Amino acid sequence: MKISVAAPTRISCKDVPAETLYDVLHDTRYRKKWDSNMIETYDIGRLTVNADVGYYSWKCPSPLKNRDFVTLRSWLPLGNDYMIINYSVKHPKYPPRKDFVRAVSLQTGYLIKANGDGACILYYLTQVDPRGSLPKWVVNRVSQFVAPKAMKKIYKAGLKYPEWKRKHDPGYKPWVYPEQNTLPSVSLAELSVQHADSLENIDETGLTEDHLSTSDHEA
Repeated sequence: MKISVAAPTRISCKDVPAETLYDVLHDTRYRKKWDSNMIETYDIGRLTVNADVGYYSWKCPSPLKNRDFVTLRSWLPLGNDYMIINYSVKHPKYPPRKDFVRAVSLQTGYLIKANGDGACILYYLTQVDPRGSLPKWVVNRVSQFVAPKAMKKIYKAGLKYPEWKRKHDPGYKPWVYPEQNTLPSVSLAELSVQHADSLENIDETGLTEDHLSTSDHEA
């Protein structure tokens, strides 16, 4: 069952320049400061100066099983605007793990558009297959609530990022300065598109909403 944010979700980010939000979405060191549902994230390797492969895992509310992704991500500055997109790939050294359900990003994208002096608008569009037969209430909750809450968290993270970055290697931005990138090179020949039907399907349709844990699950 696929989960889609069919129409782009958007949020107006007052007092956050487009380039700052672009940094927030790239900076894996900072992500653990604002993404409370993340378990682990790291970069695996680089394909080009504006494309890499990375790993991300996140906590699902109990009793659902936690999910993870391996994705190919690319980015492109468009004048004062920025675009970041990703989709799932298979990497031979990062197969599905027993302690996670390997989910699939069919296509996920952010568009950050400058909106006057020191402000921007963030657009978000995604289609994800979480693998597993999920209850309808889970799909409804994710589609209607999780994406907007995640956008608000990204906006708040953008407000706090400049101060944090001043104290944490302020000149280090390999997504802006590719000469700083020390990741090992990955050949496109090593990768293939991750098709959902090749992954294990977990049946979680019997789970009811009243058994959901009360932990924060906003992104």
